[in-house]
Amino acid sequence: MLRKGITESFGAAIHALNTTQLTDGVINRSKRMMLDTLGVGLLGTRTAVFNKALTYSQLFTSHQRSSVWGKSEMTLPPHYAAFVNGIAVHSMDFDDTWHPATHPSGAVLPALLALAETLPSQPSGLDLLLAFNVGIEVQGRLMRFSREAYNIPERFHPPSVVGVMGSAAASAKLLGLSPVECANALAIAASSAGAPLANAATQTKPLHIGNAARKGLEAAQLAQMGLEGNPAILDMNCGFGVYYKDYSPSAMAIPNSSDFKWILEDQDVAFKRIPAHLGMHWVVDAALAARAKLENTVRNFDLSQIRHVTLRVPPSKYVDCPSPATEHQARHSFQFNAASALLDNKVTVPSFSEVQINRPALKELLSKVKVETPKDNQPSFDKMYCEVEMETYQGQRYVARCDTFYGHWRKPLTQKDLVEKFSVNASSVLCTEGVEGVIEVTGNIERVRECSILGSYLRMTSSQHEQVYSTRSL
Repeated sequence: MLRKGITESFGAAIHALNTTQLTDGVINRSKRMMLDTLGVGLLGTRTAVFNKALTYSQLFTSHQRSSVWGKSEMTLPPHYAAFVNGIAVHSMDFDDTWHPATHPSGAVLPALLALAETLPSQPSGLDLLLAFNVGIEVQGRLMRFSREAYNIPERFHPPSVVGVMGSAAASAKLLGLSPVECANALAIAASSAGAPLANAATQTKPLHIGNAARKGLEAAQLAQMGLEGNPAILDMNCGFGVYYKDYSPSAMAIPNSSDFKWILEDQDVAFKRIPAHLGMHWVVDAALAARAKLENTVRNFDLSQIRHVTLRVPPSKYVDCPSPATEHQARHSFQFNAASALLDNKVTVPSFSEVQINRPALKELLSKVKVETPKDNQPSFDKMYCEVEMETYQGQRYVARCDTFYGHWRKPLTQKDLVEKFSVNASSVLCTEGVEGVIEVTGNIERVRECSILGSYLRMTSSQHEQVYSTRSL
């Protein structure tokens, strides 16, 4: 049955939201999201997939130009700057994750920073913060139109669906579009939504975030030029509802009403400690705990003593990769991440290098790993658990279970650890002044007069980085 008014309500809400409605809780959480996104994005400029997308994007020219993160002099047309910076954010699967499942920040922040550089009047930091939260809020609302969205996805990659809508909403807000234009931006963006999950664990997956940032920005600018879409795109099962089997949309409350509350106020995001699919964090923590139990019992610990390793994880085909051959497959493999944790007593950025993946000792350990999916282990980032059991040739068993890893929204990273993660990631690209500048600006973004200062720090690269990565082979 066709429901009326839902798309219109979103357009009206996007237009009406203002900075006075940003609560302290939302401001603090979104600033953490921004800092983490910039850090993993800067680190992502070191990847092969980023460099391939950058080479492609340099084929295009325009009068308007926007910055490429971590590149001191390089600019691109705004859509392509949003594209490559979005790809960088997700290139290592190191970016934040929300519930219901999506990566909310990577589709929004690159679009906003690229757009802000092109505007005749520079937006303030508070303007940027508001537009960012509008983009996050729209994603959160859309995901709650389906119970299916609460589980680990099976058919499409969520950022490719809700991310482009969030980018469109955020861009529309920063452009100051009318309610009708905001609704049209969503309608236009909906025709660029969707990517099959089959491209997870490949170099194409990061493009889902890049495309969401780029296409959302493009949708808002087309709406500004008067392009129209279906005014009931969110109301219809044949509209945005095509992405969900149980689509049940509802109107967005008018922001000045007592019914309005930011979703981010109630639902925090998860920040990753390792560059891999979120589910890997449970299995890594469980594997480390199981290894510690074994070491406490067997003084001369040797992995050759292990006969079997059993992983009890939620059912999910796209993160079940027994023998990964690439870094992207490894980032989506329960087996690889458990084995790496057991072998090295840690999982880090270098763990996913080709050299590490192809180690004989790791391959031998992987051959001993089997996966079970207990019925009580739900495929939801809110309810899942991971259990690791090691059995030795002597018949000893060591079991550890992780219900909530450190970094999950139920167990959030401290501000100190979040800043440390950013510093480690960003310092691989930026000089010390750039790293410290980004931390300072994002930490005080609501008081910054012009958000362009953030871009200036994102371009303060170390000379070593420029020399190494300008000659990187693809």
